[in-house]
Amino acid sequence: MPVEVTPPSRRTVLACAGLGIAATTLTACSAYDDQPQPESAAPSDGGAPAALAATADVPVGSGVILDDVVLTQPTAGVFKGFSKRCPHAGCSVSEITDGNIVCPCHGSRFDLDGAVVNGPAASALSPKAVTVQGDSIVEG
Repeated sequence: MPVEVTPPSRRTVLACAGLGIAATTLTACSAYDDQPQPESAAPSDGGAPAALAATADVPVGSGVILDDVVLTQPTAGVFKGFSKRCPHAGCSVSEITDGNIVCPCHGSRFDLDGAVVNGPAASALSPKAVTVQGDSIVEG
């Protein structure tokens, strides 16, 4: 006696396809590592760290904003580094004016030591370790 095979219903096919897409998405998302990675000042080849800026490029009583770091020189010979992300809403600070690091999004201002001068930011800029090597400022 022959066995009768019925094809799956449209609903069954769509449900299985949806489950397959969901499984693929979950697998892809679980492979993503959203934990912050430690920053390293030394290049992977073990050589000297790359210079962020020359000490002469960071004015006393002011600073410069680079790709992902703010460098300041509050007093002669003292260099500080900070994340350029404002702790209020994550915007990038855009300028250093009158001894203040300025965030354009909501008007927060920080002094050259990274402390809040004017909110709405409630916390200081995140420090980034920098050191002077010769005439250069490097991470670390």
